[in-house]
Amino acid sequence: MVVIGDFSIGGTIMKADNLASTLQVCLDSGAKKVLLPQTSAVDLGTVPAELMSSFSLVFYQSAEDAVFKALGVE
Repeated sequence: MVVIGDFSIGGTIMKADNLASTLQVCLDSGAKKVLLPQTSAVDLGTVPAELMSSFSLVFYQSAEDAVFKALGVE
């Protein structure tokens, strides 16, 4: 599992840069599940379909949400 995204000190979640290349590195490393910030959903159009289909993509909206989803707690 990989958690992608940056958190500011104030708690703001920033979208991932270079999403396609980041996901390629995740694939090369053997990741099966990727947690993405909701703000990165607009960049999914830049990712090749065969790359996106390699993962189970899960979106999160806050740092707490990312932790719960990473741990499998809903």
